[in-house]
Amino acid sequence: MTRATYGYGTARPARSNFLSKFASYKPGTDSMTIEPIGGPGAVPLKEIVAKEAADLIDRHQRMSVRELAMKFEKGLNTATWLSDELRDVLESLKFRVGGKDEIENSIAMVETLAVQLSQREGELLQQKEQVKKLATSLKLASEDAKRIVEEERSDARVEIENAREAMKRVQEAFEENDKLSRRVDNQLEFMRRLKEDEECSFEMEGLEILGSSLHIKSQNNTAPDITNCSVQWYRLHPSGDKREIISGATRPIYSPDPYDVGGRILEAEISSTDGISRVSTTGPIDPAPGLVAYIEALVRKPETVFNVIVLDINGQNYPSSSIHALNIGRLRIKLCKGKSILAKEFYSSTMQVCGVRGGGDAATLSLFWAVRKGLSFVLAFESTRERNSAIMLARRFAVDCNIMLVGPGDPTPEWSQ
Repeated sequence: MTRATYGYGTARPARSNFLSKFASYKPGTDSMTIEPIGGPGAVPLKEIVAKEAADLIDRHQRMSVRELAMKFEKGLNTATWLSDELRDVLESLKFRVGGKDEIENSIAMVETLAVQLSQREGELLQQKEQVKKLATSLKLASEDAKRIVEEERSDARVEIENAREAMKRVQEAFEENDKLSRRVDNQLEFMRRLKEDEECSFEMEGLEILGSSLHIKSQNNTAPDITNCSVQWYRLHPSGDKREIISGATRPIYSPDPYDVGGRILEAEISSTDGISRVSTTGPIDPAPGLVAYIEALVRKPETVFNVIVLDINGQNYPSSSIHALNIGRLRIKLCKGKSILAKEFYSSTMQVCGVRGGGDAATLSLFWAVRKGLSFVLAFESTRERNSAIMLARRFAVDCNIMLVGPGDPTPEWSQ
């Protein structure tokens, strides 16, 4: 196979030889270029241009021949590959023609399989129809079941609503009967107390209001002397099913504490040689007029000072009757005289504040303050209003500190412990 190659002929002349073929010029006067005429060995310019053009054409033709040769080689390679592929196919056909019987057997098997597939397709179509019928029947059964469930559900809802209404009526009737029973019990309790008061040899005197004193006296001359009897005061809840003992209230005179206000009835149990007698207030203890508004005004202040006289320290009489200052603040209580501080303590669960339980008419002006274990005071105020205000203000500030200030033996809410 012929392969085209580049042929450039003779070697190209050097640059100096090439330049020597052009005419030489030299400058003349007035900047004019002068071409020498008839120089020895001079070649005309037209011949030089024609020769160079012929060289370029020849080079282009040589390049075209190379490209054609490359394309021819590529086509030849492709033809060779196709020839090999065709030879392989012919060999394969040759072997297959040799197994003609096997081909016929295969065709018969394929036809048999086609018949079987047709039969199977028919069976599948029949099964499909049966499945459709079964699905339709199941759908109808499901719809019937849903309808039955909805009907049963609606019936159950109606029955539940009827049961709720019946339960509500029964509950209302029960509550009404309970109220009626309580009313009857209260009336019976009131009648019992009236009967006991008629039969009792003692009676209770005094205003049933905060700031007053309640006195127990004999009703007739045949009654035992109250001074020879033991007395114990109690707080009765409005329901009448709970009775709280007032620790330390064991005298015939009792001054209600602000803790006694709020629906509680006071009862005194008198034990004498004739037996046990009970007297009680006709109703709950009422608050003092204007006291709540006065406390609200004091709460706005960070600290309130009360003038007091110290009557007792740790159960012992205090000889001095000088004026002391009781400072009740938001976080603590302080008792001082001038710059001398007798006690100063922050609110705590061990602190106790209440009215003096007993001691005659002076109890309405007196306050019991247990600072901590082993230190207590009995203080006298200028008025009953000041005494009750000090108790209520201290309890109000203590509540802000999650502390409940009560008297000895009084129940304390769980949250304050």
